[in-house]
Amino acid sequence: MHIPVLLKEVMDALNLKIGEVVIDGTAGSGGHAKEILKKIGESGKLLLVDWDRTNAENLKKEFAGKKNVVCVDGNYAGLPQIMKENKFPKANALLLDLGFSSEQLGSGRGFSFMKDEPLVMTYSDERESLAEFLRHTNAKELIEIIRKYGEERYAKGIVENIMAERRKIRTTRELADVIKKSVPKNYERGRIHPATRTFQALRIYLNKEFENIEKVISSLEEIVGPGGRVAIISFHSLEDRIVKQSFNELKNKGRLLLVNKKPINPSQEEIQINPRSRSAKLRIGVIS
Repeated sequence: MHIPVLLKEVMDALNLKIGEVVIDGTAGSGGHAKEILKKIGESGKLLLVDWDRTNAENLKKEFAGKKNVVCVDGNYAGLPQIMKENKFPKANALLLDLGFSSEQLGSGRGFSFMKDEPLVMTYSDERESLAEFLRHTNAKELIEIIRKYGEERYAKGIVENIMAERRKIRTTRELADVIKKSVPKNYERGRIHPATRTFQALRIYLNKEFENIEKVISSLEEIVGPGGRVAIISFHSLEDRIVKQSFNELKNKGRLLLVNKKPINPSQEEIQINPRSRSAKLRIGVIS
């Protein structure tokens, strides 16, 4: 069961009213969307966007019959174009939950190193798959990716073994096994699986996740009207750093007011109910 992260804090931050226009650019399973719809009522408008086609199709079924809800299969980085194509006005509020959903771990797209799945690891079929990427990449590029996006200190050894065996690696479990034998047995003192950082790095790189965050924040004034609120949830330090720095740049240009200088974290009660929420960070801004 999917549990929306920081639900109360998000709803408080967006401060929605009946009749408002809202965009959820990472709608996922619709957890936040259901609460948003309650706040804006039938006179409001809600645009739900998700890059995962399966999620988008499920959202269309979930909200079928809701004439004020538009569901789109697309990348939130392209929101201005999506809004134009769907004749959607500038929003009063935008929500982006950058988290990797638990449903995607079972999607068969190769996000999980605990299952034997094809080497895809992309949200969209239009992106180059991990299998295709591994066929043409070189060791230097791969080391840089794993260090930059995964902050993995054993990147060199991991890449040496991946390059040596890449023609034999056909599934995510096989890739995870290669990574596991490339790091010390007491890796991270057992706190995380040896493949965690490498899989994170490859996922971020293949889907251009950081570039997408920068792109959407640079387009906020095309998406949200003056006085409109923006809430972004990130889940690791690299993402949060991008959101923080991008918000500060807009603030310094007089284009955004910061609601919270420090990110809002989940309560201990929420972490107990939903352990995956523990690393969530919520930042909120208002378009000037």
